[in-house]
Amino acid sequence: MKTACYIRVSTTGQNQASQRREINRWLKGNGIEDVDVYVDQSTGDNLQRPEFERLQQAIFNGEVKTVVVYKLDRLSRSLADGIATLTDWLKKGVRVVSITQQLDFSGATGKLIASVLFAVAEMEQETRRERQAAGIAAAKERGVYQGGKVGRTKAGKKPTRAIELRDKGLTYAEIAEAMSVSLSTVRRYLGVVAR
Repeated sequence: MKTACYIRVSTTGQNQASQRREINRWLKGNGIEDVDVYVDQSTGDNLQRPEFERLQQAIFNGEVKTVVVYKLDRLSRSLADGIATLTDWLKKGVRVVSITQQLDFSGATGKLIASVLFAVAEMEQETRRERQAAGIAAAKERGVYQGGKVGRTKAGKKPTRAIELRDKGLTYAEIAEAMSVSLSTVRRYLGVVAR
């Protein structure tokens, strides 16, 4: 039986490198070398993920003794899905470890802690959606919403547009949403113009 490492990134813009680096550090610190790595990219919020399903099959076949994740919400951001998955794995004798939270979810205490963490993850997801919807509504009211357009326009106009939106009172997050760019891009635009 092997140790399995599960890595998940929700969107195409995210990178798995930080999760992989920390998991590798934990594995090395615990003297674990024989591992199978499962990586899902651009997964969204459901459990229909190819590598997750492959991991589930390996657990069902009795090939996995430990599952290591960067953070528990990498398994799921849904309370119901997360608890069902974790409970199923624990019943099969699988140890589940979250390295950044420094938690081992074996036993009744582990399940209790996991249920709280899954609930927090679900709440964060819902809060993010609510903020996003509020930001879009505010941008629409001000006539600055671009309708979720993806792609690049002329770079020269974007820093100026970011300044205009900031001067209208939009937060950096609202500017990012209105311009369909990342928060770091907004900061870069505002920094470039301020020089």
